[in-house]
Amino acid sequence: MKFSTLSEYQIRKAEAEGQFDDLKGAGKPLGRADDGDFSENVGFRIMAEAGALPKEIELKLEEEAQLKVLKDTADPKARKEEMRRLADIQLRRAIQEEARRKYYSQG
Repeated sequence: MKFSTLSEYQIRKAEAEGQFDDLKGAGKPLGRADDGDFSENVGFRIMAEAGALPKEIELKLEEEAQLKVLKDTADPKARKEEMRRLADIQLRRAIQEEARRKYYSQG
């Protein structure tokens, strides 16, 4: 049995059992993100609501926090260290994103 057929069957079964009733945001369009593939963003949103964040999303949040730290740092020596930390976070995030792209392009 093809995966698409199996997944469609599971969706229809859950729908018939009422598992989609009273979901948060039911009847409203899904939000759009400015970056990335829409289907990936939906997957990330669902994972986040379930409390399971992918490593690259954790790194994105860490990067945003580090940018705030960097913005508030005035001392040139301390600022250089904060910039190094930001670059490290951005590099790790880029590695995670590239790994995801390679994984999904193999199919």
